[in-house]
Amino acid sequence: MLIYKVVETSQVDDLSLEKILNTWTALGWHLEGIHFAMREASRRPGMAFITFTREKEE
Repeated sequence: MLIYKVVETSQVDDLSLEKILNTWTALGWHLEGIHFAMREASRRPGMAFITFTREKEE
C-alpha cells in the first residue's frame, strides 16, 4: 500500500528546498512532486508543498 507525506514550507529558496528533499529521501521517501503557491504581488512563490511517497511497511 502506498502512503504519502506532504511537507509545507514558506521558505522557497534553493537551499531550503534542497534540505527538505535530501532529508526525506534519505529516510526512504520518494519525491512525488512540488507544488508552488504564488503570491499576487510577486513573481516568487510564497509557499511550496512537497509530496513524497513510499510503500507502507507491513
